[in-house]
Amino acid sequence: MATLTKRNQHNITRYGIPITTTKPKENKMTTIYDLSIDQTVDLIRAVGDKRTVLVEGHMGTGKTSILKVLADKFPNHMPMYFDATTKDLGDLFVPNLLGDAAKQSDCVTFTPNEEFGIHLGKPVVLMIDEFGKANPMVKQGLTRVLLERMIGSRTLPEGSIVFATTNLGAENVGDMLVAHQRNRLTIVKMRKPDVREWLAWAFNNSIDHVLMGWVKDNPAVLNTFDECKAEDNPYIFHPADPSRVSFVTPRSLESASDLMRCREGIDDTTLTGALMGTIGKRAALDMMSYLRLADHIPPLEEIKTRPATAKIPESPSAVCMVVFRTLVNIDAEWVENWMTYLERLDPEAQAMFANGVRAKGYNKQAVVMRSKAFKDWAIKNKHLYTADV
Repeated sequence: MATLTKRNQHNITRYGIPITTTKPKENKMTTIYDLSIDQTVDLIRAVGDKRTVLVEGHMGTGKTSILKVLADKFPNHMPMYFDATTKDLGDLFVPNLLGDAAKQSDCVTFTPNEEFGIHLGKPVVLMIDEFGKANPMVKQGLTRVLLERMIGSRTLPEGSIVFATTNLGAENVGDMLVAHQRNRLTIVKMRKPDVREWLAWAFNNSIDHVLMGWVKDNPAVLNTFDECKAEDNPYIFHPADPSRVSFVTPRSLESASDLMRCREGIDDTTLTGALMGTIGKRAALDMMSYLRLADHIPPLEEIKTRPATAKIPESPSAVCMVVFRTLVNIDAEWVENWMTYLERLDPEAQAMFANGVRAKGYNKQAVVMRSKAFKDWAIKNKHLYTADV
């Protein structure tokens, strides 16, 4: 059994999900100011048109997805992705030998790479991805972009937002910045999500319910290597154990979910081998053991059509799978029947569902909350769920 860090110990109840959302206080200065992805987005949103935020974070934790989130928040901006690892200095801008400026001028003018979006004539949200791994000359060439919002002699449209991402230097994957480069940036560390945060995301992204149950029961898979020794956590990337070529990250969990959702078309040996190459051997074998619990949960159609008599799983883990599956799949046609089934579950399972519905950004929240059965349940059981989600 992997060792839980203090960061994830607060997630453990009978069902592994906190009934309250209060987290323990962190005492380590190195972690207390690590930001969640939402906090990171808020920071970039606030200052990104003036200062460049460099987001450092563990691999596979959603740094790249920040661009999509910001694009949703700035619908009048064009999202632009600049992959710094694929560029040489000559890829940033080249002499303009064909345009009108070349014909009318006796000096050389330069045309920037289209990935900057400067040719679009409207504000952009520009993400410079993997900045720490870029060719040293490319880092120097990007200096004005990061500091002055300029590419050569051309300025990004007013209101443009620029930010950059990089992996942690301790991961030893080639991210290096010298002092004067770091001094031009506002550098923040984005932390991994905890179980509650990851599950809230999983509900909205059709993650396999068995996988969600396994993560809930094994919160150590979301620990970080700087929180534990390699021998204490066999699931995650750890620089002290280079033999782990596959391991659990939020990114590889999403990949594993795609495999799990296709499991009816492949045999167990094939599925196990694919999971080993996605989340690592230990995690894959544990996942396959956990999958056997899925045989003990009622079919979704049974809950939809016979909620008063549908099977109630005996195992708390299997009950979690039922709740998670419902949060992903529920629609207006069977909310009322689900509420009939839900009231047959124990109070902690009911609270888990209610807190999932009330989680910030849950994409089926309105579907459930419009239900009279849910409203009646909420009035009767408000002691079961938190005031703030």
